[in-house]
Amino acid sequence: MQIEDGLEMIEAALLIVFPMLVAFGGASDLFTMTIQNRVSVLLICGFVIIALLTGLPLEQWGLHGLALLVVFVPCFAFFAAGWMGGGDVKFISAIALWVGFNPQLTSFLVFVSIFGMILTLGLLFVRTNVIMPSLLIRQEWIARLHDKRSGIPYGIAISAAGLAVYPSTIWFSLLGN
Repeated sequence: MQIEDGLEMIEAALLIVFPMLVAFGGASDLFTMTIQNRVSVLLICGFVIIALLTGLPLEQWGLHGLALLVVFVPCFAFFAAGWMGGGDVKFISAIALWVGFNPQLTSFLVFVSIFGMILTLGLLFVRTNVIMPSLLIRQEWIARLHDKRSGIPYGIAISAAGLAVYPSTIWFSLLGN
């Protein structure tokens, strides 16, 4: 009975930890234009704990770490060039750690690009063509989103992509086994 309870806890963690933190990161970027460092740190810590609890093989640890590095290095260059926020770089890298260096990583990055394009074009359209009602524009986060001088909360696209690819990762294959 105790072994079954332990497996159920791991399954619950797989269904809660990653999706909750990723959704929180995207929502945080939407409302505050900031992804707090603790979100990325908790994603990394959650990965380590779950990888230990599930007995992730050593070579898989390396492939997941490689995914983090492969994503972090160019994104850090984008940050240095002013094209990407620091929170976005940490967030996308922490999600890449969960995805691993495999075909799902490519899917994740393609989804980030597509969702990011849709988000950017949508916000640019709204910022230039939509007059916000005064009731809405009084909301600080809506005013910030509508401001042409404001950035794009790209964490929304990163979050959506992470949630879209998560069911195809190795973590979901552990559910119900």
